[in-house]
Amino acid sequence: MESARPGGAPPGAGPGSFPALFPPGLHGIYGECRRLYPEQPNPLGGPDPLDYVSMYRNLGNPALNVPEHWHYVSFGLSDLYGDNRVHEFTGTDGPSGFGFELTFRLKRETGESAPPTWPAELMQGLARYVFQSENTFCSGDHVSWHSPLDNSESRIQHMLLTEDPQMQPVQTPFGVVNFLQIVGVCTEELHAAQQWNGQGILELLRTVPVAGGLWLITDMRRGETIFEIDPHLQQERVDKGIETDGSNLSGVSAKCAWDDLSRPPEDDEDSRSICIGTQPRRLSGKDTEQIRETLRRGLEINSKPVLPPINAQRQNGLNYDRAPSRKDSLESESSAAIIPHELIRTRQLESVHLKFNQESGALIPLCLRGRLLHGRHFTYKSITGDTAITFVSTGVEGAFATEEHPYAAHGPWLQILLTEEFVERMLEDLEDLTSPEEFKLPKEYSWPEKKLKVSILPDAVFDNPLH
Repeated sequence: MESARPGGAPPGAGPGSFPALFPPGLHGIYGECRRLYPEQPNPLGGPDPLDYVSMYRNLGNPALNVPEHWHYVSFGLSDLYGDNRVHEFTGTDGPSGFGFELTFRLKRETGESAPPTWPAELMQGLARYVFQSENTFCSGDHVSWHSPLDNSESRIQHMLLTEDPQMQPVQTPFGVVNFLQIVGVCTEELHAAQQWNGQGILELLRTVPVAGGLWLITDMRRGETIFEIDPHLQQERVDKGIETDGSNLSGVSAKCAWDDLSRPPEDDEDSRSICIGTQPRRLSGKDTEQIRETLRRGLEINSKPVLPPINAQRQNGLNYDRAPSRKDSLESESSAAIIPHELIRTRQLESVHLKFNQESGALIPLCLRGRLLHGRHFTYKSITGDTAITFVSTGVEGAFATEEHPYAAHGPWLQILLTEEFVERMLEDLEDLTSPEEFKLPKEYSWPEKKLKVSILPDAVFDNPLH
């Protein structure tokens, strides 16, 4: 991937013209930036994995109580070249590349004459995740960062994503590009987005000027959450929203594993289980795509609680196959190592043991209360292997777990069907998961009559599986 030249401006960029060597896919995006910033034709920028990150000074809108700020725009998640060097060209009607570019709005501090460069590094990190995982972002998605975005002592340690309030979608020679804005949020606001939905929290942030305001401008010096600024927001908006709507979070990448306790340990036939320290058979490409779709849709509102079919086609016209030089983390480097979908039969299990690290385990109550009690499903996809665990309710169509056989596996993908009565009981038993300060690892929960066991384990168990 080409890098930006020193200074970061697109090569040859200047007022009113596009040079012959100017990447054609950049015309529409750069033109949209020029529309907003006609007096700033040569913005700053930075390289790899994004081609450019442009930085502009935005004067805001005093009439709308929008403060002056720095506006950052990425170039490279969309297809800039159309020659398959980075993205496969699929036509002009669908998305260009991944279909979006990132933007970020940072409040300008008094006397600040140049934009801080750390947001460009932040955007590069998010872009690196997209390229490596093939998971795309949507408006309303959240990103758990667990560190101040600018490496300071700030409470702004996570991100939500939404449509940029000024930049409109553009049609390029290689497809359509949307602009997703990064919005910095506090931990409490992230948790509220997980338990309810990202769009709901974004709307609340828009109503609080110091927390983002109309254009959702991030202020790294913000010391209070929206719930501390206005305590009524939690009870009157978020809690009622969770009760009424449930959670729109349908899946997370996590540290997790599962064991089939139905068979003795020495029986390793037919992809018995995914256990720590074993070499499991891999997910087929079709199963991989189904789980990807569950995770990719993340916080999107599900009109119907339906799992994608096993033979689901790629959605939105995007092709998520990578260039040969990039390794797919969900597939083997050798296609011969992947078992064909037709050769993996679905197995009913009698007893299962689920394993999560503390961060993943803390989301189980959200999974149960915000998803299953609303007739939906929730998927954990392992970040260290092919393991996937999907919890489903009796209202979910397309699942291979049933009330008669509530534990079922398709290769390394486990589905667990839980009745509403059992979910209510589990919520009572797992109540201490929401109090991490009182939590000591390892922790085990067991329901013998259901033949189900859940363990919350230290991160080291998943990071060093052979220990």
